[in-house]
Amino acid sequence: MTRLRNRWYKRTAVRFALCLLALALFIWSLRWSEFDLVLLFGAAPRLAEFFSRLVPPDWSVTTLVLKSTIETMMITVAGTFLAVVVSIPLGFLAASNVSPAWISHPVRWILGVIRSVPLIVVALIFVAAVGLGPFPGLLAITFHSIGMLSKFYAEEFETAEEGIINAVRGTGASWLQTLRFGLIPQCVPQMVFFTIYRFEMNFRDAAVLGLVGAGGIGYYIQLYVRGFQYEKVAVLLLVIIIVVTLLDQLTYWVRRLVR
Repeated sequence: MTRLRNRWYKRTAVRFALCLLALALFIWSLRWSEFDLVLLFGAAPRLAEFFSRLVPPDWSVTTLVLKSTIETMMITVAGTFLAVVVSIPLGFLAASNVSPAWISHPVRWILGVIRSVPLIVVALIFVAAVGLGPFPGLLAITFHSIGMLSKFYAEEFETAEEGIINAVRGTGASWLQTLRFGLIPQCVPQMVFFTIYRFEMNFRDAAVLGLVGAGGIGYYIQLYVRGFQYEKVAVLLLVIIIVVTLLDQLTYWVRRLVR
């Protein structure tokens, strides 16, 4: 009984110390970031003035906004699809229960490097390489998504039930057949969830890439902001909000179907 009590005291002390450490880190990060509530509240009138300039929206740009929104959506669809095609085999290569360590470890390092490069930097590189327009945006979305989706897929493969895989392997199935009938069916629902989540993120990201000349709705946002045409910016923001809301509802339906 005394041993159990001492163990409980030790665990409690460790948890308390970790909470204190987390709190200290949080306070330190606030100070490092120069967080200032007085300055924040003092900026309220300027924020109110900015939002007042958005009203009333200038609906004369509706056709242009819809066209740029469709372009952004096409960048998102194509980029996500290409990323999925590349990420599935990379996920197999990065999964430690599928590939040997001398393959999975280097692949994981490469994927880590891909994820470490900010999306806006990737977009700038592709803009410099292939020029302005939606194509560099497509390449940036694809490149950045590969790093995340491959990681998600690999982790899902690694958490698959080993007993089912061994049962399929025990029937004399080949390596590919084991993956096809023992591993993939277990992972498909979560893979779909990860892909849908990434698709939502990619639309938001694609809407921003236009700021660096990579096509889509972001180009017109920065164009109108620089020209102080905030009434037109309001229309762009409204369209983005509507599309993101519809995508969220669509992904909710897809999740229910997959379950």
